[in-house]
Amino acid sequence: MPGEVRVKKGSDIKAPDGPQTDGMIRMPAIVDMSDQICGTVMIAKPHTASAVHHHGDEDTIVYAAKGNGAIMSGPNGEKRQELAPGDFALIPAYAEHQEVNDSDEDVVWIITRGGRNPVVENLDGWGQSYQSRALCR
Repeated sequence: MPGEVRVKKGSDIKAPDGPQTDGMIRMPAIVDMSDQICGTVMIAKPHTASAVHHHGDEDTIVYAAKGNGAIMSGPNGEKRQELAPGDFALIPAYAEHQEVNDSDEDVVWIITRGGRNPVVENLDGWGQSYQSRALCR
């Protein structure tokens, strides 16, 4: 039998008390509701950058909802890809990356991941050992 449709109101989406990726505000939206996917809202304040990190075995889809930001990736973060409102990005499992907001306004991205809860593995730098942190648990 199919499951029930569930709605999470925007007014109920708030920043968690748990650990965050440095430089970003991550707010759980659809978390612990499906065995296959989860969704969060990420806000990057002006002139901030996240820690270098990856999302373990979860593929990640990013939808740029507001503002102009960038994703740094590749060897030593050498590849910079800009995201403007309406753009999508796919971040494969274990791909090291960093979110960057060089602008004077907030950047808002809607994040969907393959997993019940979002996972973030914060790294000490590009290609370095990591310290595991699970978000929104």
